[in-house]
Amino acid sequence: MAIITTTKRTERFRRTTPPTCKYWLAGRCNRNPCQFSHSLPTSPSNVYYNANMTYKHSKKPDSSVEKIASSSAKKAINCTPKAFKKPENCALKAVECRPEAISVGLASSSAKKAINCAPKALKKPENCAPKAVECRPEAEAISVEKPTKCEEKAVLIEKTADVEDVATIAKASTIAKASVDKSHSICKSWMTDNCVHGDLCQNLHSWFYGDGFSTLAKLHEHNKAITGIALPAGSNKLISGSTDGTVRAWDCNTGHCVNMIQLDSQVTSLISEGPWIFAGVKNAVKAWNIQTGADVILDGPKGQVLSLNVGNDILLAGAEDGVIYAWRCSFESPFKMVATLSGHSKPVVCLAIGCHKMLYSGSMDHSIKVWDLDTFQCTMTLNGHTDVVTSLICWENYLLSGSSDCTVNVWVCTKEGTLEVTYTHTHENAVLGLYGMTDAEAKPILFCSCKDNSVRMYELPTFLERGRLFTRQEVRSFHIGPSGLFFTGDGTGLLNVWKWLEEAKVPT
Repeated sequence: MAIITTTKRTERFRRTTPPTCKYWLAGRCNRNPCQFSHSLPTSPSNVYYNANMTYKHSKKPDSSVEKIASSSAKKAINCTPKAFKKPENCALKAVECRPEAISVGLASSSAKKAINCAPKALKKPENCAPKAVECRPEAEAISVEKPTKCEEKAVLIEKTADVEDVATIAKASTIAKASVDKSHSICKSWMTDNCVHGDLCQNLHSWFYGDGFSTLAKLHEHNKAITGIALPAGSNKLISGSTDGTVRAWDCNTGHCVNMIQLDSQVTSLISEGPWIFAGVKNAVKAWNIQTGADVILDGPKGQVLSLNVGNDILLAGAEDGVIYAWRCSFESPFKMVATLSGHSKPVVCLAIGCHKMLYSGSMDHSIKVWDLDTFQCTMTLNGHTDVVTSLICWENYLLSGSSDCTVNVWVCTKEGTLEVTYTHTHENAVLGLYGMTDAEAKPILFCSCKDNSVRMYELPTFLERGRLFTRQEVRSFHIGPSGLFFTGDGTGLLNVWKWLEEAKVPT
């Protein structure tokens, strides 16, 4: 009897339909023959389909059907949470999960995941409501219509597509369509020929920006900072002095260095007056006459001569000891020291000659002193800066001062005869030098050399930025030439020749 019972039980199991092959459902079964069924099973008794296209599930669905559903519809069900993880600045109006596309064999646990996908994606909506997003597994795709304000077109994501790849393509398309907003800074990688962004680089790939001027030549023979540039009268030579201890003469027609004078000290200032060239060195001022060939050494200063100027037939030199030395000269007879102007407590960095025979001196002691060139007396002291006064220029009835405190002050004479600051222009970096000229349309332009290796060009009196010049190191010298030419010398020893597109005039 036991044998008969066992045989009947075996025959009963053989008549049972085998479970559906999960590999066949995924399209990857390679067994022939396969011990599992290659057809969908009949609907279980605990799941039924009604006329309203809705599903009802029992509390305990068939475990085999649940496994089949989880393996076959895994990607389609989970696509929405991946695509809408952490939405930004927008809220979806509605997310419609239409279960009519889901196979009858999907278990309750799998169907719950698809139906509950909207609340996860709609957590904390913000500010906007794009169109509905439909999860339709029967089409094996998700149609996304403007999910964020950053996307311009709908993105079709197929079931087999990777969401990250689609996001990468969308981002690249947005970058290609967007216009590149250039900044006002030069690309440091481009300066060393290492920029990989090309035209899409946010920084400038040019040594200047602005209109109305261009660069003509680059003269590079000095190997240290150029501290002075001069064009002696009656000569076709451009003269430059550098901290490398040399003074060079350049042919204005060819741009070649035709002469070099080797000095025993750094040249920290250089100017010309008539046929004379003056170079400030340590403990002296050296002078050359390009017409007669005379060579003169003016002794007296203590320390490095940091600034030079000529006014009222007087050569003035600001030295490291805080004293201004004055030599009276006719530029034909020997120079004679006539005065020493003491008053600054630290080195004199800059000198400027103004109207009414007035001398202005800026110092490392943060002050500006005003001197009468007839009496060589200090008439007033200006305390408008909190750091080194690096540059002074007189423009008509105004005095402009630049400082390491990142400001440019505009001074004007009051009725009482004193000078007061009427406007202060603030920079992001320390101001190294101020220079002025007019452009081709006779508009006054202020050149402002800054510590960030740029020279800003401002239209006066509005201080509206006209353009910028860029160099590898800060510009330490500037000179205005004829026919709209101007010259800049930077810390690398490069002398740049620039030109206005039409002839410019030097301000009086």
